[in-house]
Amino acid sequence: MSKSLDVQSVLDWLMDGAKSVHAPQDVLLELCQRLTDCGLPIYRAAVFVTTLHPNVAGRGFFWRQGWTEVEVGEASYEMMKSDLYLKNPIYRVFRDGEPIRRRLGDADCAMDYPILEDLRGEGVTDYVIHPLDFINGEIHAASYTTTQEGGFTEAEIEALEILRPALTRIAEIYALTRTARNLLDAYLGHQSGEKVLKGQIQRGDGQDVHAVIWFCDLRSSTPLANSMSREAFLALLNDYFECMAGAVLDGGGEVLRFIGDAVLAIFPVSKDGATAAEACAKAEAAVADAVARMDVLNVKRQGFGYPPLGYGIGLHLGDVTYGNIGTQERIEFTVIGAAANEAARIESMCKTLGVSVLASDQVVEHLSGGWHSMGAQELRGVRDKIEVFTPD
Repeated sequence: MSKSLDVQSVLDWLMDGAKSVHAPQDVLLELCQRLTDCGLPIYRAAVFVTTLHPNVAGRGFFWRQGWTEVEVGEASYEMMKSDLYLKNPIYRVFRDGEPIRRRLGDADCAMDYPILEDLRGEGVTDYVIHPLDFINGEIHAASYTTTQEGGFTEAEIEALEILRPALTRIAEIYALTRTARNLLDAYLGHQSGEKVLKGQIQRGDGQDVHAVIWFCDLRSSTPLANSMSREAFLALLNDYFECMAGAVLDGGGEVLRFIGDAVLAIFPVSKDGATAAEACAKAEAAVADAVARMDVLNVKRQGFGYPPLGYGIGLHLGDVTYGNIGTQERIEFTVIGAAANEAARIESMCKTLGVSVLASDQVVEHLSGGWHSMGAQELRGVRDKIEVFTPD
């Protein structure tokens, strides 16, 4: 291999973990910069990885000559079923684990993938995509193109192949980290997931948190479950949770648990985060969003001849312990403490008072109005009465 194609320094950089960067897109950016410095005439490069995520099937990282940033795209599960994907070389590499090369500068080049026409139209003369074989058997991919007359030389193809195993290991490390983060975010929530990733995994690990506690519940869920198929009831629950938990998440809260048809969430107060007033305002906005979403859902249900869904939302501000509880074999992050129990009791009072939303005086005192008192109420299991308020 000629000196201009000596990629040993790039290989060493990858083998050492690409320590100069700390994000997958930056790995590709610096890789392409290093390769072009070595004389490789790369015009476009991309890395494609599938992922384990409830809503995202895969991610793509894209670089072009002259770019100073890498573009990142996400593919939905629906897109992975489309002709756009199934008629793309990426799908064939994922499926067969074999490299594909098309010398687009040759008049007799097989144009068997729609994307090749687009690449040729850009002046691309050579296209190669090869598999990135993960240790667990998964196959991902990296592609390169050039506009060099005559396409890539065999020495240049050899250089890319020399780098492939090291690039695969880097891609695998980032992919596994991303998968772990995706799963922790999906099943524990972002803040809990971050705590687990930072090592707070032992039973008893936790901290005291001042927060607005959100507790909501679906009304008449047992009769609903008995009146429809399991699949239909699960679909109903998902619609309901999209309204409630979706509003919490979009409003900056943290969903901690789905308890049957109930949702436990918090809007934390912290020295370097939201003040008590800001946390209460976020919770208030999330309530308004959840109510609006439920109104839309119920209009839709009534259009199909179904009764509207009833619900209750209780808000309370207080101190809770946020951490790991359970057995040695099965633990979870949640909140415990009197304030959490009081939030649940406030929600249950919604049924008694005939309203859908109640907040304690501790929450309402931080808000600027728009709530009226329902009086001081005795809550089951709570020693002192708590004044509760409902939106005007």
